Amino acid sequence: MKVAYIMSRFPHLPETFIIREMIALENEGIQVCLYPIIVQKEKVIHPIARPWLKRVYRSSLFSPSVWLVNLRLVFSEFKKYRGLLKDVLGANRENKKFSFRVLVIFPKAVWMAESMMREGINHIHAHYATYPALLAFIVHRLTGIPFSVSVHAHDIYVDQTMLCEKLDSAAFIRSISEFNKNFLTKQCGSAIGSKIRMIHCGINLKNYQGMKSKRKGKFRILSIGSLQPYKGYEYLLMACALLKRRNFKFSCEIIGGGELNTSLGKMIIKLGLENIVQLLGRKTETEVAKYLHNAQCYVQPSIITESGKMEGIPVALMEAMASKLPVIATKISGLPELIEDQRSGFLVPPADEVALAERIFWIYENPKNAGEFGEQGYKKVKKDFNIYQIAPQLKELFVQNTKRMAGE
Repeated sequence: MKVAYIMSRFPHLPETFIIREMIALENEGIQVCLYPIIVQKEKVIHPIARPWLKRVYRSSLFSPSVWLVNLRLVFSEFKKYRGLLKDVLGANRENKKFSFRVLVIFPKAVWMAESMMREGINHIHAHYATYPALLAFIVHRLTGIPFSVSVHAHDIYVDQTMLCEKLDSAAFIRSISEFNKNFLTKQCGSAIGSKIRMIHCGINLKNYQGMKSKRKGKFRILSIGSLQPYKGYEYLLMACALLKRRNFKFSCEIIGGGELNTSLGKMIIKLGLENIVQLLGRKTETEVAKYLHNAQCYVQPSIITESGKMEGIPVALMEAMASKLPVIATKISGLPELIEDQRSGFLVPPADEVALAERIFWIYENPKNAGEFGEQGYKKVKKDFNIYQIAPQLKELFVQNTKRMAGE
């Protein structure tokens, strides 16, 4: 069978977990067709994403092919075209940003609909409940092709514009955490809850094994993530400042890029951490694995912003645990579903630099116990977050839904 995957941007470094999922599904016999909303140029591209650049179904908003498809539909089925556009605009009318973007992406959704019909797509899967789910909803209304949605974090916590309408039309909803499932059931009712299937995101454990560890010398702290407010990196920097006062010899490396790069750089200077903390920028999956194998401690200092933006379950944290690193994270969202406090890692309150510093120092002073945390974390990821155990679950949902729609 053919499944169309819709994602916001491709290639997009923080969303490599989606590519891993598509590769694992193809190993299960599902043919995946990739339909990103935006195909962008990236300076750093993970090696596993490169082959997909040749397979992307792409067309810009200003492409003649997009407008020809729209004109054909306007002339052949004007009422259907106008009615759907009116419904979608009406459902988004209270959010000006969403309303404007509906006008931008609607013509492309019509183009996708024709393309998917031509390609014989059996099912559509959208990663994120915002614009990818909206495109899947429009294509479904135009073609009847069933769709599903993977819900993650900020796509459901920050803004619920048209959220319940999109999910109500989905064949099923894949939640990456029980936390998300409970949130959506409260937001949209028990009928939505019956559609939700809890299937974690996953990683390929082989990428983090077999490399000789160099965990000797100066104590090395590592954190990985986009430099955005909800990642809470200012609290990690303040924790580093507290550790520095103890004459503790350590280094801290942060991998990732984003809007806070400049402000965090200034904060590092202000706190006198220039010789301790490094902002390393974006790195490939292979480079990330090397940094993980050289670190002694991994920290995910995430917070909940005023807008409600927060983590789902960070894939980088899974990668650290797969590398048998002792980990520290904050007790928010779905993170307790990955880390069992004081068994496979530490959970601390968000926005608490003192707690972060204390747990980092504990790992330094108790290497044997910290090593056991790493072993338990590895077992947890192997059991519940292995992409090659997760892909068959998704495949089964796609196949079952297709058979149900066909009346078999």
